Amino acid sequence: MLQGLETAALPAPRGPVSDAVITALRSAPPARFAVEEARRADPHGEDLQLALHVCYELHYRGFRDVSADWEWEPELIRLRTALEGVFRDALHAELPGRADIGEVLDELLVEPVDGHGVSHHLRDRGEWWQMREYLVHRSIYHLKEADPHAWVIPRLTGRAKAALVAVEFDEFGGGRDDRMHSQLYARLLTGAGLEPGYLHYLDHVPAPMLATVNLMSMCGLHRGLRGALVGHFAAAEISTAPSATRMAKALRRMNAHPDCVEFFTEHIEADAVHEQVMRHDVVGDLVAREPELVDSVVFGVRATELLEQRLADHLLGAWAVGRSSLIRPV
Repeated sequence: MLQGLETAALPAPRGPVSDAVITALRSAPPARFAVEEARRADPHGEDLQLALHVCYELHYRGFRDVSADWEWEPELIRLRTALEGVFRDALHAELPGRADIGEVLDELLVEPVDGHGVSHHLRDRGEWWQMREYLVHRSIYHLKEADPHAWVIPRLTGRAKAALVAVEFDEFGGGRDDRMHSQLYARLLTGAGLEPGYLHYLDHVPAPMLATVNLMSMCGLHRGLRGALVGHFAAAEISTAPSATRMAKALRRMNAHPDCVEFFTEHIEADAVHEQVMRHDVVGDLVAREPELVDSVVFGVRATELLEQRLADHLLGAWAVGRSSLIRPV
């Protein structure tokens, strides 16, 4: 029997703002929210990032037993706008000034000889419990992997649009549902002895992971940030193949199930091609048509790098002292 759209239960709150949002969603709209409290929230803290993630999820699948009427409820959108402003202002404040887009993209291709990121750690000396934690973190992203980028399609034209659709076609399995990258990741989770359900681990992952997905959702939902979403997509595609190679080696070293390895080997081949398509056909054509979007594209690339580095620091910092990187260990 075919199943309908899988939705997750509402998560547990992590502070006053997320508590207000989650409490409101348990009832029918409308509601009133303390917007000023949201503007005072820590931009990278658990409360703001969870509240923002819950607001954004209403534009994806929604939550179990939550009315679809909440998606465009004006007061909730007003609160979400305030949260986005805090988050985006913090990102801009932490990022360097203007930069050449070619240099920014070239930097993504540089692999340090003494690399010490998460995939390096897992390949060389990581333990199985650390690998499982990493897979739990990334489930929040990979089970909706291609969806946020699809929002930019109607906001592009010409070669950039056609090329991005070609990349998305691969992400969605080339027309085969069993080859969709989100499905490959669900099989990976099962192979690792983890739950494959959509947002099953939302209560387990901390703010640094939520922030990486929130960036995609924020850029996807705003036409004015279409350049940033393209920048994010380019950063993800250009940097994935080397990391995926290390992850495949790590999983083989740990004698993981073949379904775990397959997700990453699929990305080694696919993203090596996507790298060139994104850089030349998507980004190149977009900035040629709309040169005023260069700064936005650069912001998307650099914000992606910043948040991924913050997540890596969180993971490696926890593991260095033998501590779980999750809020609730699995």
